[in-house]
Amino acid sequence: MGSEAGAFGQGSRYDAILFDFDGVLADTEPLHCASWAQFLRPLGVDLDWATYARCALGLTNMAAVFAALPGCSVTEEEIRSRYPEKRALFLAMAAARPPISEATVALVQSLSGFPLAVVTSSNRLEVEPILDQAGILGCFGTLVCGKEAGATKPAPDPYLLAARNLGARRPLVVEDSEAGLESGRAAGFDVLWVPDAAQAAEYVRAALAKRNAG
Repeated sequence: MGSEAGAFGQGSRYDAILFDFDGVLADTEPLHCASWAQFLRPLGVDLDWATYARCALGLTNMAAVFAALPGCSVTEEEIRSRYPEKRALFLAMAAARPPISEATVALVQSLSGFPLAVVTSSNRLEVEPILDQAGILGCFGTLVCGKEAGATKPAPDPYLLAARNLGARRPLVVEDSEAGLESGRAAGFDVLWVPDAAQAAEYVRAALAKRNAG
């Protein structure tokens, strides 16, 4: 791992790597969908994956999205006030089925030559426990979560704040959602798209090797 980190960090065109969380570092989107579905079912909403993927991926204001779905019997404000119930469901599911793969853990540990950040629309209370459970929380120099930057993705603010926190001027952004890709590009940074968390390690290693060689 040490030699790999040196190979990636030595002479790299990047001075930091900024990771999205859901769908990149962690395969949490199915868990978010399942916990939202369980939370919303008594409120009159039958949430399936297709609806979740179409309406909610990469967004922050889930309460507004789900309150507007057909059949929902409560307001956006009530969903927001009861959000700790959904968080508890999500964290219980994540503890039972850890969403960060061994390949991703190995990738993060191999990148010690770079300052690293997590930049996510998810709440810090949902992110830190999962990173800690995987043993990689300490690998990240900064986390920018939820609305901590003010504006959220697709605005550039979250990635700009993470770069400032790390003192980075040429970071690589790793994203899977359209909102996240737009956010990284709006910040003026190079952006690597990954199709899902299962392939994140492969895509990041290939991109760093290619761009270092070039």
